Amino acid sequence: MFFKPFIQGLNGIIPGRISIKDYAHVAETDLSTAEKILDELIKNGIGIKKRNSFNFNSSDKLKSALLVLQRGAAIDEVSAQINWKDFESLVSGMLESKGFETIRNLILKNPRREIDVVGTKMGVSIVIDCKHWKRTSISSLQTAVDKQIERTKRYISHTKDSIAIPTIVTLYQEKVDFIKKVPIVPIQKFSSFVDEFYGNLDELKTIKSY
Repeated sequence: MFFKPFIQGLNGIIPGRISIKDYAHVAETDLSTAEKILDELIKNGIGIKKRNSFNFNSSDKLKSALLVLQRGAAIDEVSAQINWKDFESLVSGMLESKGFETIRNLILKNPRREIDVVGTKMGVSIVIDCKHWKRTSISSLQTAVDKQIERTKRYISHTKDSIAIPTIVTLYQEKVDFIKKVPIVPIQKFSSFVDEFYGNLDELKTIKSY
């Protein structure tokens, strides 16, 4: 993996089409290296190759970032190229791929609260706060959990006969996996968390409407 040009080229992985030449310009590298990087993405299920250009969707940038992290790139260098929109796009995209209906940036009023992503399937909602931050303290996580519990209660108060699970999804692996039974899930493990979600409901913080 070509870490420096790959990391520099993350900004070229945006929804739509990009040519090898344009990607090489963004990554500040030569055409041969750019093509090797783009082909590596295709091999890992990221993007679609069409002749001499490549098409990406809204979640491919973060998928690419996770790939280079798995290959050993420095976290700080990679995270500097990722924004919160990329992060939310990947989370919602992963939920949709597993049959969930999703809502992004849901605004609740009186008082105003915003929920990053809600994924709903079979009457159960995962109410997600996406934390695109560096590793943080336990006290900061506890504060985030308390706020997400409160948002989830507000969300569920408007939805009859349903169940919601407040969840924190992070860019990095944190020191704890749960606070007050609220899962703290690193994005690398989010797919497996969703796969096992229904079988683990008894172990999670659940908020019900009546």
